[in-house]
Amino acid sequence: MRLRIMAVLASILVVLSPATAARAAEDPLLDQLRAIAGLSVISETQGAGYRFFVLTYRQPADHRHPGQGAFEQRLTLLHRSSDAPVVLATNGYGLAAAPRPAQTEPTALLGANQVSVEHRFFGPSRPAPADWSHLNIWQQATDEHRIVTAFKTVYDGRWIQTGASKGGMTSVYHRRFYPNDVDGVVAYVAPNDVVNPADRAYDRFFDTVGTPECRAALDGVQQEALRRRDRLVPRLEAAAAAGGWTFGRTIGTADRSFEMTVLDSVWAFWQYSSAADCATVPAATATDDALYGWIDDVAGWSFYTDQTLEYYWPYYYQAASQLGWPSLRFEHLRGLRAHPGLYTANASLPAELRRAHHPLPMLDVDLWVRTNAERMLFIYGENDPWGAERFTPNKRDSALFVAPGANHGANISRLDPADAAAATAMLRRWAGAPATLVAPLAVDLPFDDMLADRRRID
Repeated sequence: MRLRIMAVLASILVVLSPATAARAAEDPLLDQLRAIAGLSVISETQGAGYRFFVLTYRQPADHRHPGQGAFEQRLTLLHRSSDAPVVLATNGYGLAAAPRPAQTEPTALLGANQVSVEHRFFGPSRPAPADWSHLNIWQQATDEHRIVTAFKTVYDGRWIQTGASKGGMTSVYHRRFYPNDVDGVVAYVAPNDVVNPADRAYDRFFDTVGTPECRAALDGVQQEALRRRDRLVPRLEAAAAAGGWTFGRTIGTADRSFEMTVLDSVWAFWQYSSAADCATVPAATATDDALYGWIDDVAGWSFYTDQTLEYYWPYYYQAASQLGWPSLRFEHLRGLRAHPGLYTANASLPAELRRAHHPLPMLDVDLWVRTNAERMLFIYGENDPWGAERFTPNKRDSALFVAPGANHGANISRLDPADAAAATAMLRRWAGAPATLVAPLAVDLPFDDMLADRRRID
């Protein structure tokens, strides 16, 4: 009797085995992810040839004292194949509120998997309570080191790190502290403010970029806007009242916000526009409406408000304390500025987060890139003000390329053909990918340039 019961049970198991096996084999990738201590799978989306996961990873608030508090760091995983290389991507800021599948240029060129990481202290990736002294380049590099170490239990192939602007800087810092984590770095449009007060390179950039006519027109916009302060500031105040914007927590007043936006307008023009857009610059005789509207389109009057700046406090904190910031002379605005010394990182922070600058971290990183770094690829745009102070790679299998006429969105595809081919070949060699690889550019995977929107700033 017992044998007959066992036979029946066995037959039932045989009948159910296809569905049961599908659930029990389950999903090797999902099983591997769930086996990573501290990793949580929040959601999954499937597309043509890929799977996309939103994840969190528990990180120590302070890696030097890992038992003293933790936070959940957001990240995403774009999975193509366990055998494909992996691209570690960071924009140096936060991920979107609801992250969606996208791929960076190196990911597309390699047909790679991609792990995208939200920088600590941005979005929800912030300890509570937050000790802001733990927001520095070593702590974030160690966040990324732990993530790479964890995901190497899933992907044992080659790793490439990438990022643009502040994300490019973040990629360099990670490689500085953990040079064996990845097999190469592609840093796009990454500023390198080695000695914070020594910023004449930025002034030289604005003295030479574009044509003399365009430079004169842009200078004229700033001059004319400041001359019309008594008429334009009330417009900003009215917009603030309508939009619920305030100024007292950070920049201070509407007048200070106005001046900061005017000072930033020419920088923002070259960061996001091109020489062809010089034709749109208003003349000195333009109406108040035209002048105010052009500055709003280029720089955004809503940016230097408490509501927008709060998201960027971690950036300004890092700029004030370690990264540095561009200091411009604005010689053409002498006698027109009401707030000297306004163009600083601390001006955009609440009083309790303002910090003195510490120069040693940037000096250390710069020296390391110049002397000991290996497999570093830097891409810059010819007309991008952030590229006025660049990293200088050494000859240890590293290179720097400049995209002609490009702005802050410069990438490999915008290089001259010979440079683009050389950069692509270098990247694929580091990743162990065939030089003739035809990358799977899925139509439902949009391009991610890793840059923040100017309406929120980079």
